[in-house]
Amino acid sequence: MTIKDTPEAWEIRATETPFVGNKTSVRTDEVVMPDGSVVKRDYQVHPGSVAVLALDDEDRVLLIRQYRHPVRQKLWEIPAGLLDVPGENPLHAAQRELYEEAHVKAEDWRVLTDVYTTPGGCDEAVRIFLARNLSEAEGERFAVEDEETDLEYARVSVDELTRGVLAGELHNNCLVVGVLSLVAARASASGGLDGLRVADAEWPARPFEV
Repeated sequence: MTIKDTPEAWEIRATETPFVGNKTSVRTDEVVMPDGSVVKRDYQVHPGSVAVLALDDEDRVLLIRQYRHPVRQKLWEIPAGLLDVPGENPLHAAQRELYEEAHVKAEDWRVLTDVYTTPGGCDEAVRIFLARNLSEAEGERFAVEDEETDLEYARVSVDELTRGVLAGELHNNCLVVGVLSLVAARASASGGLDGLRVADAEWPARPFEV
């Protein structure tokens, strides 16, 4: 057996969208089960996201601390953002987010991993990039608003972040997945970090133009 996720679509008898928000919506589908019964499934429809694990020459990861209202916590995170434009190249979106949130640019980009954040209740797909060879970006800083006016920044070693993840002290999905994927890639016999996928690798969950 090959352990690999595969596309599949069960029959939908009816669908409606009872809520439409600024960036996401909620959809209700009537889905035919294997035994022929029909059940309703509610889920959030999401445009998709990108995140950037930016690693400096001292093996530190660039972090942002931001208030997240749904969980009532300030979370340490890696730069991330929505795929605002349908079909947008995720690499371009990641480069934009790194610039806007941290005023940093990177010369070396790889795909670290792709994930569905909560596939039982949301169709959000996230591509997490590894960015290296960092430097300060040129030009003016991006104007922030709302929660972003209270951002904090830090650069923390991979070892310390790994400890924090396993100790249950860090909870942001992209940070946790990104750090542990980095550690796994380094230990892999498949070429280490240089064996990671190229930055414009195909992404079936969110197809794009190269």
